[in-house]
Amino acid sequence: AAIQKSLLPAMLAWFAESPNPDLALLSFRQLSEELGDSPWYLRKLRDEGTGAQQLARMLSASQYVTGLIRRAPDSVALLGDEDALVPRELNRLDTEMELAAARHRIPDGAILAIRRIRRRELSRVAMADVLGRLDVVEVGEALSAINTATLRATLRTAEAAWVESNERELPARSAGVLRGRLGGSHSCYGSDADVMFVYEPVENADPHEAKACSFWIAQLLRKMLAAPGSDPALEVDADLRPEGKSGPLVRSFASYRAYYQKWADTWEAQALLRANPVVGDGDLCQRFAELIDPIRYPAEGLTAAEVREIRRIKARVDSERLPRGANPNTHLKLGRGGLADVEWTIQLLQLEHAHHVPGLRTTRTLAAIEAATEAGLLIQEDADSLTEAWRMVTRIRNGVVLWRAKP
Repeated sequence: AAIQKSLLPAMLAWFAESPNPDLALLSFRQLSEELGDSPWYLRKLRDEGTGAQQLARMLSASQYVTGLIRRAPDSVALLGDEDALVPRELNRLDTEMELAAARHRIPDGAILAIRRIRRRELSRVAMADVLGRLDVVEVGEALSAINTATLRATLRTAEAAWVESNERELPARSAGVLRGRLGGSHSCYGSDADVMFVYEPVENADPHEAKACSFWIAQLLRKMLAAPGSDPALEVDADLRPEGKSGPLVRSFASYRAYYQKWADTWEAQALLRANPVVGDGDLCQRFAELIDPIRYPAEGLTAAEVREIRRIKARVDSERLPRGANPNTHLKLGRGGLADVEWTIQLLQLEHAHHVPGLRTTRTLAAIEAATEAGLLIQEDADSLTEAWRMVTRIRNGVVLWRAKP
């Protein structure tokens, strides 16, 4: 009570200057009640003014961050420490999650440990984001690293659970291919994980048992990460697999190879541009990348008919996905010159030129844009004056992106 008496005047002043003072005050009260028996909490806020001011800013600016802090109040200890707000690298996350899971003999305990670490790292990134420590690219990469490490550790946990319950070695090697935003390393806080599952029977294994084992592991992985609890769930979406929902959840490597050799169409080659096989068996991941590279980076580029097909699909997507009544000139994602136009433009350039421009062989949109600009495939229009800047904004509103394809 004595510490609160000396602390509250400063906190109330910061709350009053915030976007949502009432929310900030309510959240601070709830957080203080939950940490009332933790002596370090109030002392930290009293003795470290920077941390207290950062907490006041976050409690008012983001309900998402507030929710994460309330689920993991000990994350308040990260405030006021510049080094503590730096996102962890993927290798470090892999090691920490693997060690945490290994301390539990049952899958339920292991997955709780994995999800607990994920929650803490989401808090770290979200705090740094709200406080302006990260830009949008760094946030996307950090969130993608967290989800990738979570999938890797959960796959190992599911495989260990199969071995424990069946009392024999795995009959198949399993891997996960990241797709969509996760594959492109620009996940959002609410993004699910788009994944394709691939397996390969080990030598002398029964093919039917190998498939059943891989299916069981994939199902368990999805179930454990989506289960309700105090830690945020991670929905694993497998609908981007060949044939979509009507296709099998898991396919063998040989099945993928046969499918792509016989049925791969232009739109599937485009979808594979953000396929990133980095979860599970390393050798299987590498071979899968070698399998799809000739499809997504065709040696002869695209024919005129294939370019027309991509444009036709893009037009249909625009007409079907744009919300009814939305202004196509101002819709940020699906409007003219919006995010979808940027992504489709760079993906078309990748399909046409990645065979002779190595920098275009990437799943990251911004990296591909930079490579295309360096190769002279895009002309970047720079704003050297306020007048030119206004012209650029006007062109955006009229449906022109800031990068245009070179004639």
